[in-house]
Amino acid sequence: MTLTELRYIVTLAQEKHFGRAAERCHVSQPTLSVAVKKLEDELGVALFERSKSHIRVTETGLRIIEQSQRVLDQVGVIRDLAQDGKNQLNSPLRVGAIYTIGPYLFPHLLPELRRAAPEMPLFIEEGYTAVLRERLRHSELDAIIIALPFDEPEVVTLPLYDEPFVVLLPGGHPLTKFDHIRSEQLLQDQLLMLGPGHCFRDQVLESCPALLNTLNVKGNEQPRSGALITEGSSLETIRHMVASGLGITVLPMSAANAVQYREHLLEVRPFVAPVPYRTVALAWRVTFPRPKAIDVLSLAANQCRLMETVGSDSAKALASAASA
Repeated sequence: MTLTELRYIVTLAQEKHFGRAAERCHVSQPTLSVAVKKLEDELGVALFERSKSHIRVTETGLRIIEQSQRVLDQVGVIRDLAQDGKNQLNSPLRVGAIYTIGPYLFPHLLPELRRAAPEMPLFIEEGYTAVLRERLRHSELDAIIIALPFDEPEVVTLPLYDEPFVVLLPGGHPLTKFDHIRSEQLLQDQLLMLGPGHCFRDQVLESCPALLNTLNVKGNEQPRSGALITEGSSLETIRHMVASGLGITVLPMSAANAVQYREHLLEVRPFVAPVPYRTVALAWRVTFPRPKAIDVLSLAANQCRLMETVGSDSAKALASAASA
């Protein structure tokens, strides 16, 4: 058994295709196939079920591949220890963020990272929490920025900041006469929300019981009590729809303040206390061998301008103002 063979089976499990896996490993397909079969013969178990149309990881293979990934991660730790003093901020850092955080955090975070670690290339991507979770687990991302709660074996989470939710209204909407909004008042108009699959949607429903109560018990998007709920594909789409007078919505504060519209086109109102909010956090594998890169990333997140706008102090101030 060799580290190369372990790398082959981990890559094949990710790609589920011998040709693509061989290309990623920079070897020919026959070379990879022979190595995988050799390892299976040595272990005495089948790691993959093969057919003409697809490749599937066996139940035993899944456990072995997960352990192989941990071994490969530990190899990185060993190499780092063997080169004590090596600059951990020279290698690329691959960071993912969920769709409702990335567009509003990255523009502020990237300049901070460039100042803190100018020689560290940064690769970023956005995705659903479930997708980012898988990519982190398979070492395709080094760290991800998500909203808590987030539970994953052998993954560390570090809360970065609390971000309050606010109500976004078209200019001149009847609710703009209120300084603070109760969740029950959201049912007075067309409510624009993200579709299923977005964790922010779930957080809004959980923090605003009046909205949750308008849906059937199974949450199948059929509203009760005459409430009108329309789904949007992204927060940006929803914000533009509000600006066009098509309804109202609930947004994280960073999204509500991200773009300046013509004066009086949009109005933002806080909630009545207790103010709903989400906790944004950084997550990375326990075995990730570059702790200094994680430290720089978390420090940059706490220093950038966005953090000053939507940090925990802002949430507390908003809650205090709402209860005054």
